[in-house]
Amino acid sequence: MHGAIAAGHPLTAEAGARALEAGGSAVDACLAAAFTSWVAESPLTGPGGGGFMLVHTARDSATRLLDFFVAVPGLGLRADEAATPMEEVDVEFTGGGGGGHQVFRIGAPSCAVPGAVAGLEEAHARFGTLPWAELIAPAAALARVGVELTAGQAYLHAILDSILNAHSEGRVIFAPEGHRLSTGDRLLMPDLADTLDTLARDGAAALYDGPLGQRLVDHVRAGGGRITRDDLRAYRVVRRRPVSVAFDGHEFLSNPPPSSGGILIAYGLKLLDRLPPRRAGTAAAMAELVEILREQARARQAWRASDLYRGGLRDTMLGERALAAALGRIGSAPAVAEPPAARGTTHISAVDRVGNAASLTISTGSGSGVVVPGTGIQLNNMLGEYDLNVTGARPGTRLTSMMAPSIVVGPTGPRLVVGSAGSLRLRGAILQVVVNVVRHGMSVEDAIASPRLHVDEEHVHLEGGADPAEADALEAAGYDLVRWRRRNLFFGGAAAVERRPDGELHAAGDPRRGGHGVVV
Repeated sequence: MHGAIAAGHPLTAEAGARALEAGGSAVDACLAAAFTSWVAESPLTGPGGGGFMLVHTARDSATRLLDFFVAVPGLGLRADEAATPMEEVDVEFTGGGGGGHQVFRIGAPSCAVPGAVAGLEEAHARFGTLPWAELIAPAAALARVGVELTAGQAYLHAILDSILNAHSEGRVIFAPEGHRLSTGDRLLMPDLADTLDTLARDGAAALYDGPLGQRLVDHVRAGGGRITRDDLRAYRVVRRRPVSVAFDGHEFLSNPPPSSGGILIAYGLKLLDRLPPRRAGTAAAMAELVEILREQARARQAWRASDLYRGGLRDTMLGERALAAALGRIGSAPAVAEPPAARGTTHISAVDRVGNAASLTISTGSGSGVVVPGTGIQLNNMLGEYDLNVTGARPGTRLTSMMAPSIVVGPTGPRLVVGSAGSLRLRGAILQVVVNVVRHGMSVEDAIASPRLHVDEEHVHLEGGADPAEADALEAAGYDLVRWRRRNLFFGGAAAVERRPDGELHAAGDPRRGGHGVVV
């Protein structure tokens, strides 16, 4: 057995599987998959975004986090230089539990300094075994021959149409015949193929100190954005110590501050670890989960932006006093609201033949609608995301994120490698998958497919497929239930690899977004 990989699209997962078959490491598999995702999942990810990779190495049983998320731009600009207003677009989201609108801020002023290329190169330098160019080549070939849109991908293109086709450079890719692509249409990205060839030959330097970077800066500055050559040259990948908590005899590790998702999941799991196990799918188990999700929201609302950067937050949140207070509030404290979070995200999980594991999450936010001419690079809109709160931040400051690539380690090594897309819902999706696998003993396939909950202030969204009698009991207990008819991407898009106690590997992508898992 060479290993296993799970991702948000079959082509993404299969690219990683081929790297594993060639003898590559878990990191090699994630890299090959990530490059392919820039084509197969282009509305969600790409070289113009940023992300995080959590890596567990079998030789020393160590787990390390590489932070290559986006940074505040503006190095070398005058302090009094006025910021250009961002464009605003109204995006409609629909689903089995009702629809909704959200205003997104896009355009060149919304673009933060991208870190994806630098991060993948750093991961390769530290943990890769196959040649860099070999990992990129399949993605470049795919960009030239194109990807046929599935129904799920077409749905995503429809939702994000006003962003993808906001400017002429985007319309060349995403609406080549004058209308958006739909199911069965082929997405071609020849300019991105050329960019991938350049990165294969010249590495990340082509973007951070070369001609690709100059094109990017010229286009963004012409559109009123603030990314400079100094920003690109100064960008560095940051190595961080993962947040870690015990849960049901395992160790959960994830993305630490200044990002928020990992510590909130760790907080929820540590609270659950102090509560008696409930049978999966029962009203009692669902009520307990609702209260944990509400407590996470309360914790997040109580933070100041500076708390994530100051240090000490993990010790405060995960300390005995905070946990005792939280357990005392469960079931009695009022619901709270949370600000929206970035939506466009993809996740890849991998384990290799020797037990190394890698968990990779990358995002372009909802996308800025800015495509650098001649490169196929769509830039992120992270400065326009309301939850990132970067007002007054100095250039070079790393933005916070909800993304939480995670690994659960058991007595014999990695037990579960998991992450998710899904804005605010991603932390709930990850927590529920971890609980399903570790506490309830579900297979990773069943753990991901099981109906999920999401809490939105006083409302409890319950995904289709839950036991109607248990749902009725939950509602009778006083919860304001919003019942969805079926499973929906609203509840996140997880991808996970599981090593079972007997050593057998399983992998599963989320059926809510056409995900795929491969064991090789």
